[in-house]
Amino acid sequence: MFDVLPGTGLALPHRAGVLRFGMSERESQWAVSTLADVRETWICQAGWAFTARYEGLELLAYGDCTDRFGRTDRDVPGLAAVHLCRSGSGPAGPTGPSAVPVVLHGVDLFGYPAAEVLAALEPGPPAGVKPAPARSPSGYLPEVRLSAG
Repeated sequence: MFDVLPGTGLALPHRAGVLRFGMSERESQWAVSTLADVRETWICQAGWAFTARYEGLELLAYGDCTDRFGRTDRDVPGLAAVHLCRSGSGPAGPTGPSAVPVVLHGVDLFGYPAAEVLAALEPGPPAGVKPAPARSPSGYLPEVRLSAG
């Protein structure tokens, strides 16, 4: 089970640790590598980024982000964001629950149809947690993005 920790980061399954906002690339990759193979990737404005796949979910983490206008006071050192995306879903998006729970305040974000999940999170998800909309009315959430705030 992944546990979304608003303002803090993401607790990984099997006591692999917590991806905490602000942690270094090395610390972040080390925690995730206990679960899955880590592959480096590229994200605009980020100093580093990597992905990993775990039981039908793709995790993207990136950090050391610079401000796109060159304002150094708005740079974000360390881990800045984590995205969890359901892989292998077709054009209509996911049509069933994910194999691994992704939990926020006791609600499995990928375990129920999007309308039910969003209703359970009313008046809305906490700051720094952004679920992507479902692609069909009865669909499931395809992705959730976490950031420091």
